[in-house]
Amino acid sequence: MPSSEAYANEALGSVWYAEGLLFTCTRCCRCCSGPPGYVWVTPLETARMAAFLGISDAQFGQLYCRDAWLRVSLKERANGDCIFLMPQGCAVYDVRPIQCRTFPFWPENLRSGRSWDALKARCPGVGRGKTHSLDEIERITAGERST
Repeated sequence: MPSSEAYANEALGSVWYAEGLLFTCTRCCRCCSGPPGYVWVTPLETARMAAFLGISDAQFGQLYCRDAWLRVSLKERANGDCIFLMPQGCAVYDVRPIQCRTFPFWPENLRSGRSWDALKARCPGVGRGKTHSLDEIERITAGERST
């Protein structure tokens, strides 16, 4: 949990997570399930996943993608789970999209210490494990925006 000093810094406008954030992926797959949403993918990402699965780009698009908001997203099951979420985990983990690779360091989760704390209720890896430095978090989020 961020310190009271971190919350004070947040109120003053400085980066509240300047000292870094604890996170380790527990592979619980909660970030891949739940309410409906979007997993935005680029042509390069879909090509990588298609090659990984041993199918053509066109087949991949037909089977696993949908158009939404003038972009392309992975399909979901009726319950909101990602189409690639399997009982043993992500079927395309090694080539998963950048949106998946950058979780939990998304802008909405980094907006405030309270946002980060709220994420703990859904993600057991938040607040545990390795400390990710401010520089590392900025590199991760910059990679997300550039794709």
